[in-house]
Amino acid sequence: MEKEEAEIDRLPIHLLAYIFGLITSFTDLAQASSVCRKWTEGVKQSLAQRNSLSFAGWKMDDDSTARLVRLAYNLRELDISRSRWGCQITDIGLYQISLTNCIGNLTSISLWGMARITDRGVVKLISRANSLQHLNIGGTFITDESLFAIADSCPHLKTIVLWGCRHVAEIGLRNLVNKCRKLESINVWGTRIPVDCFIDLLNISPALQIKPSEALLNDGSAAVLPVA
Repeated sequence: MEKEEAEIDRLPIHLLAYIFGLITSFTDLAQASSVCRKWTEGVKQSLAQRNSLSFAGWKMDDDSTARLVRLAYNLRELDISRSRWGCQITDIGLYQISLTNCIGNLTSISLWGMARITDRGVVKLISRANSLQHLNIGGTFITDESLFAIADSCPHLKTIVLWGCRHVAEIGLRNLVNKCRKLESINVWGTRIPVDCFIDLLNISPALQIKPSEALLNDGSAAVLPVA
């Protein structure tokens, strides 16, 4: 006797894709995609329809992250911040993501706390992210090399978080503000930038919001920025 088809298997692909789109667990999606060809196609279509992906809280590696981003070709927002389990993403992963079809359409990227990445990976990623408006690279060890790449590749940048980026310097910040004329907000808490540099940034762009309003000096003492 022929086995009766399960109710869910009678659903058309677009409805399967909708259902899979409600799943937030990437482990569950991976398992679903291995059930059968129809489910594999449903998972692919669900990813293709997503405008936002967040891997925060998930233990992801370079290959699995890049594979999912590659399928999400309508992506606009990408969050691959460090998870509580420890970030496994390296410069190799950022390079793989830089080759995906969606990279030029991304308006928001968060690399928060990704201690295993360097300027090499960030520069590769940013070089093709020409639509980027919001970038969070706080808690990383990037230097002015990344800031120069951002300044050259991201003319639409509006906000950037450099929280705790203690290896960036005045020259990188000045170049960034000079070239990214749409920049509205910059978070420099925990950096080693002297207050004089922040005053220069405000002279370049008077409307720029520098967060926090009390910038930290190299010795850790607080200095209040002048009020216009």
